[in-house]
Amino acid sequence: MNEDRLPVAQLRNLGPKSALMLAEAGIRTIAELRVLGAAKAYRRVKDKASLNLLWAIAAGLDDRDWRDLGEAEKTSLLAEVRRLG
Repeated sequence: MNEDRLPVAQLRNLGPKSALMLAEAGIRTIAELRVLGAAKAYRRVKDKASLNLLWAIAAGLDDRDWRDLGEAEKTSLLAEVRRLG
């Protein structure tokens, strides 16, 4: 089975609350999340979420623990979120 077809709840680092926020924003599968990317997905739910969700999505898409993101990666993600408005 293609991993990308799995629900976002199956992505590493995401718990039920995060998965629900993403689903409510129309992001239901890992494939949909991958197409959008971490910054665009976070932008859709940022009024309900902390930056930890951004870190969790970005790292999860790379099958890494969110705590492994370096400061440069976090800075880059924040800059992308800001560019998106």
